[in-house]
Amino acid sequence: MAGNDWINGYLEAILDVGSSLRKRNDGKLKIARFEESKEKEDKSFSPTKYFVEEVINSFDESDLHRTWVKVIATRNTRERSNRLENMCWRIWHLARKKKKIAWDDAQRLARRRLEREQGRNDAADDLSELSEGEKEKGDSNPSEPVRDFTRINSEMQIWSDEEKPRRLYIVLISIHGLVRGENMELGRDSDTGGQVKYVVELARALANTKGVYRVDLLTRQISSPDVDSSYGEPIEMLSCPPDGSGSCGAYIVRIPCGPATSNQSFLLFLQSPREQVNGGKPTWPYVIHGHYADAGEVASHLSGALNVPMVLTGHSLGRNKFEQLLKQGRLSREDINATYKIMRRIEAEELGLDASEMVVTSTKQEIEEQWGLYDGFDLKLERKLRVRRRRGVSCLGRNMPRMVVIPPGMDFSYVTKQDSLEGDLKSLIGSDRTQTKRNLPPIWSEVMRFFTNPHKPTILALSRPDPKKNVTTLLKAFGECQRLRELANLTLILGNRDDIEEMSNSSSVVLTTVLKLIDKYDLYGQVAYPKHHKQSEVPDIYRLAAKTKGVFINPALVEPFGLTLIEAAAYGLPVVATKNGGPVDILKALNNGLLVDPHDQKAIADALLKLVADKNLWTECRKNGLKNIHRFSWPEHCRNYLSHVEHCRNRHPTSRLEITPIPEEPMSDSLKDVEDLSLRFSIEGDPKLNGELDAATRQRN
Repeated sequence: MAGNDWINGYLEAILDVGSSLRKRNDGKLKIARFEESKEKEDKSFSPTKYFVEEVINSFDESDLHRTWVKVIATRNTRERSNRLENMCWRIWHLARKKKKIAWDDAQRLARRRLEREQGRNDAADDLSELSEGEKEKGDSNPSEPVRDFTRINSEMQIWSDEEKPRRLYIVLISIHGLVRGENMELGRDSDTGGQVKYVVELARALANTKGVYRVDLLTRQISSPDVDSSYGEPIEMLSCPPDGSGSCGAYIVRIPCGPATSNQSFLLFLQSPREQVNGGKPTWPYVIHGHYADAGEVASHLSGALNVPMVLTGHSLGRNKFEQLLKQGRLSREDINATYKIMRRIEAEELGLDASEMVVTSTKQEIEEQWGLYDGFDLKLERKLRVRRRRGVSCLGRNMPRMVVIPPGMDFSYVTKQDSLEGDLKSLIGSDRTQTKRNLPPIWSEVMRFFTNPHKPTILALSRPDPKKNVTTLLKAFGECQRLRELANLTLILGNRDDIEEMSNSSSVVLTTVLKLIDKYDLYGQVAYPKHHKQSEVPDIYRLAAKTKGVFINPALVEPFGLTLIEAAAYGLPVVATKNGGPVDILKALNNGLLVDPHDQKAIADALLKLVADKNLWTECRKNGLKNIHRFSWPEHCRNYLSHVEHCRNRHPTSRLEITPIPEEPMSDSLKDVEDLSLRFSIEGDPKLNGELDAATRQRN
């Protein structure tokens, strides 16, 4: 084994040094310092011993073998010792460098741990200023008592009725559907639904809030023989406070505009001379609030042109609808886009999101699962940017709107005192129907004429005849559950119609399918589907269902909020609702019903059967709904809304847009070179880059 002769050299050196010179720590040899090896013995320094003691156990054996071969190959002992000494010194320096690198890494890790700990402490201090619902679950301290927190930031002052005199002018924009103050034609088409009712009632409620001088709801002026002439009236008063004067109150302002001139038309209205208030100064919008994707795009242009903060409410979001339609599997991506123009809608929503200071949502689910799908919003980044702005730290040019949860309110003035449930319809109608029929609301007779046995509990569904409302799945669930058909009737209030063939394609398809399913399952005498109803008769429809100890159901594929669920609860009806969207938060607050998968027919039937058959459960849900309904009122909504709006970034309204640095968000160093590139807009001339106007405009200026 001539190749292993080098091992004998190792052994001889080790025997010479002696085992007492070895140091062990946890079974491993440690590298001793060069200076220590000189102090251990008074003898002259031996590079061979140092090599064995300090180096041999810390490096790869094959490398040491090659080194030792080179040492043995030397001709004499002196050269051999010098060669080995040089080798040892080189290895020793490498070992010191390795130790230094390890030491630097350890120091870096220690600093990182300290920075992370400091960051957690700072974040805990900063997040304590945010609402409790926005904190991470792991940040809470279980040893501390749980306290109730308001929905808004702790530093924010709740808007009070005793607020110092203010004369706010708020502009709402909703160009979606047919908008009017009285007898709204909800369900007439796919665009005229709960969102129209929401913006009208919001305008009224804000105008009745102290501190608000005027609210204008801007919409399109529609002059057509196909619709009522009221949609062509330029201005409609919604409300005027009793102590108001001048033009205060809430108004619907209808502006003539076309596809290419909508932004200019709305801007011309807002730029026109306004009534002199606030000490003789012109009234500028305190905030511009866009509702839905189309109005959000218009509001983003107006906000930029007037330099006024913008607020956005999405209502129903395109990306979420796109995913739900894909999940159904009936249409391809191309067909969905061709039918609904979904990509154009998403583009408008992204634009509105980028321009908004604040986005009003109805539920937390809308923030996390719906707005989270958009490129312009990231939940974690939004929280971090908010904390950085509050601490005065640069956001490096990043901006993201604040997401706030403010559930819609309800006008409880329409809710009459709850009737006693001791007398059901049989006792109300009596044995001789002709004697008491004149005392019943007309819509009751219109509904009951469909039923063979009108005394059974009524399952009520009230919506537009729209595919996403999922009424056909409800009808299949009812038709295929014999037990449910024996215990209850089904009432479908699906808008107003004269001739199904004259309705829009999607509405006519839904209604035609409903009639076919009624015939398929032979549901005649068990399902009511009246052709007409007035908006003022909706409370009576809820009361009818409550009188029969029935249930309200909203089986929509996705429900952005679900205002009808709150209305039903106000009249004492337990509810069954989709688990996709706002109903999750509503039922969590009211605790008056059950959530179901809208794609699962059996789950829908089982939930309805459970509430109809179990009277104790029905009574408990009814009581819970009536007890908690006060959480959803317009005064509460307006106080929260104005409290949040008050903290939008301060701006100086102007007829021109000039991009100026914002103190709390300094411009990133990487963007300073392009600071001179700005967009200036003048209503008096054509918009140009870098503030250029035509010659005529420059002369007028």
